[in-house]
Amino acid sequence: MAGKETEMQELMPKGVAATVPPLYATEDEGDPVARVKLFSCLNGWTWYVTEYDPATGEAFGLVEGFADEWGYFSIREMEALNRSRGLNVVER
Repeated sequence: MAGKETEMQELMPKGVAATVPPLYATEDEGDPVARVKLFSCLNGWTWYVTEYDPATGEAFGLVEGFADEWGYFSIREMEALNRSRGLNVVER
């Protein structure tokens, strides 16, 4: 499957990442704005990214899954999952 990895969608390309505030930048905001929406058509989960650290790949935002909650999640882990499955399990 050579070439499959290059076909995987980059979830936070530099241009998109530049529009997202750094971690902890919106913690005093009552209703922070989601800059990026990620979703999985396989499990129905959605992640709304409000903060992001491009150096670590860590993001913060609203996660709609089994329950709706605010928390941290790894964009790099999502991209690794996509590569390991050979398809975009998580998409932007």
